[in-house]
Amino acid sequence: MGAVASGMPPPKRPAPAESPTPSVEKNEDTTGTPLKEALKQAADAKIAVFYSGKSLEDEKQIKEIESILAALKDDPSVENPLVLPEVLKIRVSEKSKQSIQYLTLHDSWPLIYIKGNAVGGLKELRALKQDYLKEWLRDHTYDLIVIGGGSGGLAAAKEAARLGKKVACLDFVKPSPQGTTWGLGGTCVNVGCIPKKLMHQASLLGHSIHDAKKYGWKLPEGKIEHQWSHLRDNVQDHIASLNWGYRVQLREKTVTYINSYGEFTGPFEISATNKKKKVEKITADRFLIATGLRPKYPDIPGVKEYTITSDDLFQLPYSPGKTLCVGASYVSLECAGFLHGIGFDVTVMVRSILLRGFDQDMAERIRKHMIAYGMKFESGVPTKIEQIEEKTDEKAGKYRVFWPKKNEETGEIQEVTEEFNTILMAIGREAVTDDVGLTTIGVERAKSKKVVGRREQSTTIPWVYAIGDVLEGTPELTPVAIQAGRVLMRRIFDGANVLTEYDQIPTTVFTPLEYGCCGLSEEDAFMKYGKDNIIIYHNVFNPLEYTISERIDKDHCYLKLICLRNEEEKVVGFHILTPNAGEITQGFGIALKLAGKKSDFDRLIGIHPTVAEKRK
Repeated sequence: MGAVASGMPPPKRPAPAESPTPSVEKNEDTTGTPLKEALKQAADAKIAVFYSGKSLEDEKQIKEIESILAALKDDPSVENPLVLPEVLKIRVSEKSKQSIQYLTLHDSWPLIYIKGNAVGGLKELRALKQDYLKEWLRDHTYDLIVIGGGSGGLAAAKEAARLGKKVACLDFVKPSPQGTTWGLGGTCVNVGCIPKKLMHQASLLGHSIHDAKKYGWKLPEGKIEHQWSHLRDNVQDHIASLNWGYRVQLREKTVTYINSYGEFTGPFEISATNKKKKVEKITADRFLIATGLRPKYPDIPGVKEYTITSDDLFQLPYSPGKTLCVGASYVSLECAGFLHGIGFDVTVMVRSILLRGFDQDMAERIRKHMIAYGMKFESGVPTKIEQIEEKTDEKAGKYRVFWPKKNEETGEIQEVTEEFNTILMAIGREAVTDDVGLTTIGVERAKSKKVVGRREQSTTIPWVYAIGDVLEGTPELTPVAIQAGRVLMRRIFDGANVLTEYDQIPTTVFTPLEYGCCGLSEEDAFMKYGKDNIIIYHNVFNPLEYTISERIDKDHCYLKLICLRNEEEKVVGFHILTPNAGEITQGFGIALKLAGKKSDFDRLIGIHPTVAEKRK
């Protein structure tokens, strides 16, 4: 990206205040077991208790813990009696105590671990059902069962296996209402990031063909047309190779792959049902929920019969034709963008604001660019969908969509209709947890149906964990799920003093002109720090590549830095609308992680001529 002036020492900066990195003991603890060793012992022990000092209260609670556990002992006459291990008592310093409590988010002390899972204190131990606790201490088939073979689940399964654990990974895709299914790898690989980015690239190449004339290329006479079937088949071939690669990786890592739908039928038992309805029961010491999200449907007549979602679009057997994208989500805008870019008539229907949760100034700039790009926007929500012509494998159908619209002249709300060949529903996604049996064993879920966690650990059932889109309060991004899966496995199986950092995560929306961001939006920055304490730097620019071709995009490229006035203009938000926004944002993301200031951005010499140098 450039160089810092020679001879200038790198500035020393504290870690960002919002970064959840736990404290680490750098020197050996003289009043107890060193933190690293203590966490490793707890991860390896069947039952462990952390305590500090020699207080009478700690000793009293440890004795009561041992008494509760001793009461689980079976009568010797019972077949396969439970063998209770000795409780490993691990004394740590006050500093280590604080680190452990931060790591686990458990305030109770002494702190109990069972099979490497933080349970809590005496209160939490008493709250566990005695038969659950007893069953937990028995031997099970697997150390870990992962439910969900998406990016996060696969990363966790492979990492746990690398750490020497016996792991099973269950993955089963229920067909969409249109009958679409896919292979191992989850949403991102099959019906999300990967096919979306490839079709986005197809759209960009279409524009490059037009640009080529300005750059001296002589093109064949006549209209250059896009072949949907050719793109679809090549995309699906690539996805199939990824599906196969994941299966090979699991086998190489000695992870047992089970192509079945997993559901809890006991606290430590999963009933795995395959496509032939054959049921296999398997058990484990702990479970990871990584089932992800599936598209929502509105409650209107004809929606499931006549519409598709992103689950179906990338395998669509026919050319989509005139398309209506319903929803203001990034999925809706991205799909609308590449469909229009490869030659289809596209309308986007939104109820209110675009890209809820993102910076609204940037969202409005995206809307203006997409309108200039040739797409139509309608404000409203469909109320009914009727079929005019039935679709076939070779040809799209035709549908009439009804929605209320305000008459600009009279102000009255009138019902309007328009005909489309394809209707894409992209109004949001919901967690796939209803049919997993979480209620059966008592796992707490939020209204969103996501798992409520203490970090990634269930707040109610300590041997159940969740990562990725299905964990309440975490970003719905593939790299987040992958990182969370790997980090969690190192923490619970190897005693690592590490956490996934869920703040300042760079991301990109692949609209025709890409939007990259990291950190806070304007709205969130005002809310968190106060409007008077925020200063925003803007830059409008024209990429050199667009000057000769005279693209309309040249009027829409934009960058802004959101900074804190009273903290030496520390940058808390980076937002850019530009070609290749993802590649640019990833690099600047590290500056925000390191608490970079506007002056740091200014003194970094840019590479010329590039978009990345336009940060000043």
